[in-house]
Amino acid sequence: MSRAQASPRSRPTQARALVDRIRARLRPPRKLRFTREGKYYVLITFGVGVAAVNTGNNLLYLVLGMLLALIVVSGVMSEVSLRNLRVTRRLPARAQAGRSHLVEIEVFNRKKRFPSYAIEVEDLRAGQPTDKRCFFLKISPASAQVAAYRRKPNRRGLDRHTGFRVATRFPFGLFEKSLLYDLYGELVIYPQIDPVRLPSVLAGANPGVSGNVGRGAGDEIIGVRPMREGDDPRDIYWRKSTLPGEFALKERAREARPETVVSLDDLRPTGAGEPWNNEFERRVREAASYAVALLRRGDGVKLAAASGQKVSANPGTGADPVLKFLALVEPTDDPKGQRNVPETKHDSEESETTLPHRRISRALP
Repeated sequence: MSRAQASPRSRPTQARALVDRIRARLRPPRKLRFTREGKYYVLITFGVGVAAVNTGNNLLYLVLGMLLALIVVSGVMSEVSLRNLRVTRRLPARAQAGRSHLVEIEVFNRKKRFPSYAIEVEDLRAGQPTDKRCFFLKISPASAQVAAYRRKPNRRGLDRHTGFRVATRFPFGLFEKSLLYDLYGELVIYPQIDPVRLPSVLAGANPGVSGNVGRGAGDEIIGVRPMREGDDPRDIYWRKSTLPGEFALKERAREARPETVVSLDDLRPTGAGEPWNNEFERRVREAASYAVALLRRGDGVKLAAASGQKVSANPGTGADPVLKFLALVEPTDDPKGQRNVPETKHDSEESETTLPHRRISRALP
């Protein structure tokens, strides 16, 4: 594909990759930070050096040489510990706001002879503080160590991991030397789920199953017919099978799962502020709770947003499609510019289709 034929969506991605490469080239290879003990050590070294120059005492010059040699040894050994490390991240398959999840960090020491000591790894996330760290006391040569940290997200959305900050204070704890590793990762944070008490199922219907007239393999019996070749002998109706060699078979109704429509108004009214955004987050959480409760009962769920987006889920696929949609949904501006906001309400009605159809809708103010 030529540059002229490149899609507009790919241009921001290419520009971002170019900026990241330039930033990586200009980034210093190592960062050095003094610890509290290191600051005292440098001040003492400076004082001994001034005294040695002023007095010309050979003993002070010897002590100054030992202090400076200790700084050099500290820099060499810390550099050996940081070299040739490979850091990887294992994100969970799914995460939910308000619930803790584990993120595994693996560090592989590619050196063949020298181990790495006192390695601290910080997992960096875009726009969030780096408050999660994993500490590795020793990583033997040509081996890996795995540690995990626990995190509890507060909000739904897309959690972007950008890389790692690997640091060490080995061997004397005077200086902290660190470097950055770029490793991108994304984790979708599902909205928080609350317990929901659903209304009782329709009269005469099993939870998650509704019998309709027609042949099938349901639990409800709609008639009796002669047995044919290939039929299941367990469905023989012995009370009607009175003639020898002729058996009557129970004819069952087909099963159909009810589908519930959960409506979400994601159109932002003109002039809406922070209170409306908080209310929208509450409605997203409520829609997710209803969807999970319906799927656990055995119903199908169809989520319909006011902007026209739709997503469906059933007990076979699980709640992941609906929860992922609700985790990433964002309010859009009302194209009309003005709207008459209806009152908040719940309504339940039956559709005219063959499947039982119930509607749960919440209108946003």
